[in-house]
Amino acid sequence: MISYGKEAVSLYRTDGVSTLFAAEVALEVFGDNFMPAYTEGDNSLVVATDTMKNFVHTTALEFEGDSLEDLLVLLGTRFLATYGHIERIGVRARELPFARASDVLFQRLHDDVAVAELELDRSGITSHRSGREGMHLIKITGSSFALFARDAYTSLPEKVDRPLFVHLDACWRHTDFARRADGVRIRDCLLETFDGFVSKSIQHLVHEMGTRLLGSFPEIAEVSFEAANRLWDTAQVSEADERIKVYTDPRPPYGRITLTLSR
Repeated sequence: MISYGKEAVSLYRTDGVSTLFAAEVALEVFGDNFMPAYTEGDNSLVVATDTMKNFVHTTALEFEGDSLEDLLVLLGTRFLATYGHIERIGVRARELPFARASDVLFQRLHDDVAVAELELDRSGITSHRSGREGMHLIKITGSSFALFARDAYTSLPEKVDRPLFVHLDACWRHTDFARRADGVRIRDCLLETFDGFVSKSIQHLVHEMGTRLLGSFPEIAEVSFEAANRLWDTAQVSEADERIKVYTDPRPPYGRITLTLSR
């Protein structure tokens, strides 16, 4: 498979009055037409990645929507229409979140973000995925990890109740791209599950998250999770009350848990 593209194309679109749409975009083009560039140094069919960057900015100038998916559809279809020798294109976008503080003031946030990716050929959209990345969730009680396999290599103590700190990414595919679920509502459902569900492991937790999402959002056909266990290291414990503790950032390595659930 031959492909190349442009990464980390930032864009900040404003009407100069009150709106701001910000994202980071990546494009990847596919096709055997680019083989001569690799084998012979013939660049006659190579669309320069700098041209791709300019194409993204020009398309964003005309974009009037507010969703990553709609921006990617516009980018992908226009790019294929402009460059007839390109067989297929992949486009990805990551939200650059800002919170509105007034009619004209925005504050940059460093929080979880919306993400989306599409692949398109000349028949239309061939695959799609949306998601939320960068959720950092801490729960001070209501989680355990015990009765796991033990042998001569095991040093981890069992915990019947512990804080749980996870870095969580969640992605989903829709049954019908035209009827997409709201990503913020999905994120809120994940937070509600994390808050109220007493889990016996991170595996137990993400399975419950996925089951509840599929039950609550009929638009979703598949959901995937990637979770990193970032549980803090204990630094000090109160002699007066052992529940009172001071923690510090954990040392690597980190546990990584993944799960995909489909209907």
